[in-house]
Amino acid sequence: MQIQHLRYFVTVANLGHFTRAAESLGVTQPTLSKQIHSLEADIGAPLLDRARGGATLTPAGAVLLPIARRILADVETARREVQDLVGLRRGRLRLGATPSVATSLVPQVLRRFRAAYPAIDLHVEESGSQDLVGHLTGGELDLALIILPEQGTDPALSAEPILRESLVVASSEPLPAGSVRIGDLREQPLVMFRTGYDLRDATLEACRREGFVPPFAVEGGEMDTVLGLVEAGLGVALVPSMVIANRPGLRATPLAPPGIRRTIALAHRRESSLTHAASALRDTVRHHLREATLPPGVSLAV
Repeated sequence: MQIQHLRYFVTVANLGHFTRAAESLGVTQPTLSKQIHSLEADIGAPLLDRARGGATLTPAGAVLLPIARRILADVETARREVQDLVGLRRGRLRLGATPSVATSLVPQVLRRFRAAYPAIDLHVEESGSQDLVGHLTGGELDLALIILPEQGTDPALSAEPILRESLVVASSEPLPAGSVRIGDLREQPLVMFRTGYDLRDATLEACRREGFVPPFAVEGGEMDTVLGLVEAGLGVALVPSMVIANRPGLRATPLAPPGIRRTIALAHRRESSLTHAASALRDTVRHHLREATLPPGVSLAV
């Protein structure tokens, strides 16, 4: 079994199509098919069901895919570690972040990191925590800023809590009361995030605990879209206090006690040591938070 065979297999699995995979890899389709057949011979089982217009995983392929992704991620980590050791300050650092963190904390941290390590190529993926956890365990990200679930995170990850933040009700005009109870949202049309957002799940769960399903004015938006719709007066939204700081068109009303607080953590794969670049970024996050002036409702987790 060769690393190249695994790379070809993962590319076909990701794209679901031999022709597109061959184009992505810069090889001919017959060459790609031959390499996949060679891998299947080594494994002793078919890995892909080939059909006109696409390719799908067989049961054996489904078992191999996460393992192959981890192997390729470890090979990439080893390559970059060796580059660092011999003084090649090049490479790519892959950071994931939830939308609220990506729009508030990440730009400041990466500006600081870029000043210290200008030769490192930075790739940022913005997504919900569930997606980011999957990409971390699959070796597609080096680090990710995620929201820690109440039941704890994936045991394959090491997660360091860094911030705690309160959720507030964002509106275009000040709300009548000094604070809002979750039950008050029964009377308020909500601008709701798309499926897969941690904030959508947190809002709906809080409302379910109070025995109602909130009315939606608009749903399906990303962070900037939701904030823009709230600014336009279409409804209110439950958001982290951090994202309100630089939005003069929004008003933040705190939730009545006990409120809703959540923890932001910096996570990476437990079984894979961090590269020097990833370690440097982790240190940059820590240093930035120790020196930063945190907005109301946000505090250090340590």
